[in-house]
Amino acid sequence: MYDFAIIGGGIVGLSTGMMLGKKYPHARILVLEKESQWAFHQTGNNSGVIHSGVYYKPGSFKAKFCRDGANSMVQFCQEHGIDYEVCGKVIVATKEAELPRLENLYQRGLDNGIPVKRISAEEVKEYEPHVSSVGGIFVKTTGIVNYKQVCCKYAETIQTQGGELRLNTKVLRIISTSDRQIIETNNGEFATKFVINCAGLFSDRIAKLAGVNPQAKIVPFRGEYYELIPEKRYLVKGLIYPVPNPAFPFLGVHFTRMIDGSVHAGPNAVLSLKREGYTKTDFDLRDFAEVMTYPGFWKLAAKHADEGIKEIIRSFSKAAFVRSLQQLIPEVTAADVIPTHAGVRAQALMENGALVDDFLIIHTENAVHVCNAPSPAATSSLEIGKAIVAEIPQPTSVRTVSV
Repeated sequence: MYDFAIIGGGIVGLSTGMMLGKKYPHARILVLEKESQWAFHQTGNNSGVIHSGVYYKPGSFKAKFCRDGANSMVQFCQEHGIDYEVCGKVIVATKEAELPRLENLYQRGLDNGIPVKRISAEEVKEYEPHVSSVGGIFVKTTGIVNYKQVCCKYAETIQTQGGELRLNTKVLRIISTSDRQIIETNNGEFATKFVINCAGLFSDRIAKLAGVNPQAKIVPFRGEYYELIPEKRYLVKGLIYPVPNPAFPFLGVHFTRMIDGSVHAGPNAVLSLKREGYTKTDFDLRDFAEVMTYPGFWKLAAKHADEGIKEIIRSFSKAAFVRSLQQLIPEVTAADVIPTHAGVRAQALMENGALVDDFLIIHTENAVHVCNAPSPAATSSLEIGKAIVAEIPQPTSVRTVSV
């Protein structure tokens, strides 16, 4: 009998397991992951950015978790010898019409307590000499890290605390009784007093296995990246972002220097035809049918039809993708970039077509379901883990310590 069973070995699940072990050092903790390694999906395929929190609505979970999470992530990396860099980033307007949105973003950063600085087009050049802009802001607290390394340290810590880790273990069924929940998997059954669902792209399905309706469906969006060839990496010193369109849920294509020195460009955002569909040809009939028969998807598609078409064009046309990059760095040519990995974002969507913009965490008597943990979940993982653990009732006969 376990005190806690966590479903999902991404960064949120592992952080939660680690925080549980810190607060309840004598609890029996189990982490189940269906893949053969940790952080295999969203966590392991993201851009590796330690976000500052400048984008998010003041007072939201995103804003608070991200601002605090950036600090705690840097501290964690320092304590455990994980390579990271607080390099800062520029967010630039490439045309005069974007300047009001840039000013709104600057004010939002101030409202969120983020150290942001207005910079002129000439000052942008001091940070990023090859960028073309009419102005920008500099966010000095943004950084970069390899989140797979972070997750491996989380998992190692859970083991050190006495927790049990199970890879290659897929949850098939959850049965609730009066005093326990039985988790049926491809590797046997596990009994637990409390379930924590951090299943990412499958979080809504796991919730339903537990008898919970999350009132939202996960719709997968694939983000495709290009990478600058080594000879052209000099074009980007740090992180370069456009001013996001507030009416569209994604940030737009940008340049990101990774902790290994490579420079990624992207992503676009297109509907994936499979929840774990990393290529254009990946297809799953159940996943596809769920999206196509979901009223919320069609309402979302109608609202963002123009932007959606642009994203699809960028997916199939390298020339169109490069033209988007040239708005930031005119020197970039098609010969300078090569395709690299893609990521799939688990976006929770309500039936009325509204995106779940903040973290969606559902509490029941004997479970917690994290049904929407979009970017900046990696940055915020330590804070999310703390928040989840703070809301979980203490197991009987288990000692509590300060987290």
